[in-house]
This record gives sequence, C-alpha cells and structure tokens, in this order.
Amino acid sequence: MQNRTRKPSHPGGILLRMYLEPLKLTVTAAAGHLGVSRKHLSNLVNEKVGITPDMAMRLSRAFATSPDLWMNMQKTRDLWEAEHERTGWEAVTPLPGVQDVGGVDAAGD
Repeated sequence: MQNRTRKPSHPGGILLRMYLEPLKLTVTAAAGHLGVSRKHLSNLVNEKVGITPDMAMRLSRAFATSPDLWMNMQKTRDLWEAEHERTGWEAVTPLPGVQDVGGVDAAGD
C-alpha cells in the first residue's frame, strides 16, 4: 500500500481541467464526440462516477492518450479510497501455505 495522505485526483476532474477546458469543449459537445450521453459525461466530470474500461477507450481515442492512463488514474483513486475507508479488509491475513504457491508475491510483483 502507498502511504498517501492526499486523496488522488478524480479522473473526471482531470478530464475537465486538463482536456475539456483548455480545448473549450462543453460537456455536451464532448459527449457527442465520445458517443456517450451528456448526463453520463457530466456525472464523470462532476466526480459522481468513475472511469470504465469503455470510457477509457473512448477518451484515449479522442484525446490521443492511452486507455491505461485513464484506468490507472481510476485504479489509484479506487485503491486510495479502499485503503482509507477500512471496511474490514485490514483484518484479513495470508492463508496458510500461500507463500508456497508460485506466482505473485505479497507486493503484487
């Protein structure tokens, strides 16, 4: 886990501030270009919903970025929220024998 104290920016807010506003695009115009409803894009830029893989693909095509950029922003935010909401996951311990299983280590590497 990362020890961030500041909540990562929502990708919808980044979309608004770094892409829509500099390009002087309205939510309505951007939604039309992306092929999504104005309501959905409005919910995204107002930080009410997150980035889905489909939206990441659309944004990457429209703004010449990568889908990973958008998904990584969302993942970082989601993990920060999960870590700070502490809904009981911190009580989970490694299963017996898990260290003997090949593959991914506890750090996810």
